[in-house]
Amino acid sequence: MRIRSTIAVPAGCAAAALLLTAPQSQAAPAARAAPPRCAEKALTIRAKAVPADPRVVRVGVTNRGARACVVDRVPTVTFGGLDGAALPVPLPRSGGGTYLLRPGVTAHAAVRTIGDPADPEARRADSVTVAASSSQWGATFTAARLGTGSRVRVWEPVTTWWQPTAAAADRALKVSR
Repeated sequence: MRIRSTIAVPAGCAAAALLLTAPQSQAAPAARAAPPRCAEKALTIRAKAVPADPRVVRVGVTNRGARACVVDRVPTVTFGGLDGAALPVPLPRSGGGTYLLRPGVTAHAAVRTIGDPADPEARRADSVTVAASSSQWGATFTAARLGTGSRVRVWEPVTTWWQPTAAAADRALKVSR
């Protein structure tokens, strides 16, 4: 009786060897790289108070770059001279996340700076700063430029996540148009 010698090769190694020897047309497709973070210089940020309700500020970010990129899922909104930032509504179930911005596309969010303007706890800020990502400086808008008068009243501010339209941002914040 003849004895045949064999070499045992684990299945994973055999599969890897097969992929390495397969012609290019049969090789497994490469994983797509996630879009990069948007460079701040490629973004335009706008903000304006809602004329009928100066407690609400509509913000937008436009990708002026040539390629798709991502920003934080929720804008960073801070108020000049005051501690803290507007909280997202609804609160995210997990960590942050990102929002994809294609070239030339604008994302929208709505910010409620104060629930009741007559609230005695209200603070006042000279400006509002909006950033598309927390790692960016963003753009600062004075109260006069926003259309809120000489000051922005602030108490327990909230912001929506980025939305594809201003109407969607208003609905998320339950703002009537």
